[in-house]
Amino acid sequence: MLEVSIRKRIAELVTKLENQVKFTRNEREHLLDMFVKIDGKRPFAKLDRLKFREILHHTFHMTDDLLLDRVFRAFDYTSDGGITAKKWVVGLSIFLRGSLQERAAFTFRAYDLNSDGLISREEMFQLLKASLIKQPTDEDPDEGIRDLVDLVMKRLDMDHDGRVTYPDFQSAVQQDAMLLEILGPCFPEEQVAVAFLSTFQEIQLPNSICFIRPNNPAVATKMG
Repeated sequence: MLEVSIRKRIAELVTKLENQVKFTRNEREHLLDMFVKIDGKRPFAKLDRLKFREILHHTFHMTDDLLLDRVFRAFDYTSDGGITAKKWVVGLSIFLRGSLQERAAFTFRAYDLNSDGLISREEMFQLLKASLIKQPTDEDPDEGIRDLVDLVMKRLDMDHDGRVTYPDFQSAVQQDAMLLEILGPCFPEEQVAVAFLSTFQEIQLPNSICFIRPNNPAVATKMG
């Protein structure tokens, strides 16, 4: 049983997060209980990158090394190197029930590898190279990825200034929601998310969750 002081802190956080996330009170309690039990010896200790990656891999079946790190970055919105209990619940709210606009902001943070407020061609190249399924071929794979980068740039650079800002990305996603994960999946598969939510004592119906799952390896076909 959790100590009284820990239970009190959980109750305080549950109340503070009421208007910040899309979880019921019972769900917030469940997620915070889960958080403090991750490291039983240090309740409320920040989750570091390694521990968070393990959770994404084992709980949400996410495997792309680069994107695992980038999802950590998106959860860690203050960039202080760790996931607090608050960030855990706020991040999961977007991760599982975020609006299209919330997910666009989350994904942009993940794709902006150097956190300069832009998605550059080099960042697109790195993300596509990490996420695309490698096929045996005599052709130079990097050349094919560079061709994809050109196509992605045409879809995302809404003001045609040679760079992708957040307003560019947001506008592109609003016009075509399938562009949300054009450079790789930042969210769990629908069935995995529903299974995770089903562990809660009280859940919203699955159709309250926003799932947008582009088939990234076929991105060239989508954009052709």
